[in-house]
Amino acid sequence: MPDDIPHHDQLPLPDYDHLPLGSLESRIRSLDAEGVGMLLAYERAHGDRLPVTQILERRLEDLRNGAEPTDGSPMASTPEADPAPATGSKVTPATTGPPINPPSHGDPTNPAQPRG
Repeated sequence: MPDDIPHHDQLPLPDYDHLPLGSLESRIRSLDAEGVGMLLAYERAHGDRLPVTQILERRLEDLRNGAEPTDGSPMASTPEADPAPATGSKVTPATTGPPINPPSHGDPTNPAQPRG
């Protein structure tokens, strides 16, 4: 791999490989031209996904034409990531149902059973 292509551990967005397009587009707004250029070099060397390279190229061009990075952190929590599932049981004595005693099948005293 050429020296000018960053390793995924060197990217300004540590979770870059797992970001959906919509999130990528908003999160790169806080990066400068160097950061976006790193992502573009990495993308071209690895996935080279057309929609992603178009987003990165457009943002890089905007930055070179005078756009400023926005406030915010590219490491901010990602709303697209599902929160960790709750652990443990949510069942408590207050939330358990009533005890169930199923009828025995074939009991002639049970009116729901056919008499035979």
